[in-house]
Amino acid sequence: MDIVKIMEMLPHRYPLLLVDKVVGYVENESIHAVKCVTMNEQFFQGHFPGRPIMPGVLIVEAMAQAGGILALVSEKEEDFSQKLILFRSIEKAKFRKPVVPGDVLNLHATVLKKRKGFITLDCKAIVDGEICAEAEVSALVTDKALEGGMK
Repeated sequence: MDIVKIMEMLPHRYPLLLVDKVVGYVENESIHAVKCVTMNEQFFQGHFPGRPIMPGVLIVEAMAQAGGILALVSEKEEDFSQKLILFRSIEKAKFRKPVVPGDVLNLHATVLKKRKGFITLDCKAIVDGEICAEAEVSALVTDKALEGGMK
């Protein structure tokens, strides 16, 4: 799946679109996506000057975006423009190795639970075969037209 299809599915845009391509997925099971980290990323201007490191919160966001794509393709929706994925929780987040410019961040998400629009995923961010970060992420797939989504 290329960036054009990803942009049809996710509402995020620069500088917060953090998935460059989807390598593969199995509906209702797992996804492998990629974020190519470059020095041109806006956040490297301040995190940190002289020692650029991708912020952990953005690594978690990248994993969640990959999981959101999996949630949408698993819903078998034709029109993604009417759907919105909302974070519910981030649990068990661990950061093991810094992510720096030049890294290819492999984003893996595996479904742990899924029911009625709710999804819980085991997520990992991997560079050169080493886990850089991991977390359990829960989200809600809702209609954009619904006010308040999680009521």
